[in-house]
Amino acid sequence: MIILPAIDIKDGNCVRLFKGDYSTVTKVADDPYEVAESFVKAGAKWMHMVDLDGAKDGKRINSELIIDVARSTELHVEVGGGIRNMDTIEYYLENGVDRIILGSAAVKDQGFVIDAVNNYDDRIVVGIDARNGMVCAEGWTDKSELNYIDLAKQMEQIGVKTIVFTDIDQDGTLGGPNLVQLDALAHSVSCDIIASGGVSNLKDIINLNNLDIYGAITGKAIYTGALDLAMAVEAASRVTDL
Repeated sequence: MIILPAIDIKDGNCVRLFKGDYSTVTKVADDPYEVAESFVKAGAKWMHMVDLDGAKDGKRINSELIIDVARSTELHVEVGGGIRNMDTIEYYLENGVDRIILGSAAVKDQGFVIDAVNNYDDRIVVGIDARNGMVCAEGWTDKSELNYIDLAKQMEQIGVKTIVFTDIDQDGTLGGPNLVQLDALAHSVSCDIIASGGVSNLKDIINLNNLDIYGAITGKAIYTGALDLAMAVEAASRVTDL
């Protein structure tokens, strides 16, 4: 299993939200370049980056900063937030980003997702963000009537190979991932599943590995010191090798 430490960008700053609520935004670091370097020193191989302004407004807002941070590090980088057209995908992939996460587009423009997958195959990841099992879009502000597993099955049929699943009510809480929903998702589709939201300690890493989850995103836990990133990376490597 891989660990993906996260950098969320809003107004050019490294921030975290609580349960997806933009009114709870809290700055967690002064320098995203230093944060990325700390991820490298901890042994991480991947980094998860989100343009929170872009996710809410449906367009690139912090993309220049994200690209600059991605180019400054040896980490593999996946990026989400406000990616609604092929030009934006190409912009990121041509400038040092390894994978693109499509979120709202998976709900509102599946034709775009199909085109993206046909052009870029496994470099396209779909992010499914849910509250009470129902998918939310537009930076988590727009709740749909679509169940998260139903959307995952649609994405699998399109050819999506990796899904980032976020239980919004766990995000930023340090309360542990939603293992029940993740287990149901992992048993419903053949896609690799990346868990996001609530990952806060080594026991969470072990629990996710036991569900055969491909990856775990961690944000608030590493910024608060609740989770030591180096220990998390080592633990994920060990349980995977068992």
